[in-house]
Amino acid sequence: MRGRLALGVVVIILGLAGIAVGVMYVTMSAHALPSFIPGHTVADVTGKRDKRGYASFLIGAVLLVIGIALAVTSRRRRSYGF
Repeated sequence: MRGRLALGVVVIILGLAGIAVGVMYVTMSAHALPSFIPGHTVADVTGKRDKRGYASFLIGAVLLVIGIALAVTSRRRRSYGF
């Protein structure tokens, strides 16, 4: 039961990070992205990375839902001694 809750918390953190990166991709131009995000070194592109941002946001949202489901189901399972 504790392992499932821990996994849920890790997946929730990854989902929140994915949503944050997606917001960065959509709101910042390519040259203003932080160095840890792929796509910041492209010199000839000054626009935003909308497709990557939307994909990252979608993956983050899916991970968030999965993490919440894991965390909730780990609390609902009970052992009745069978």
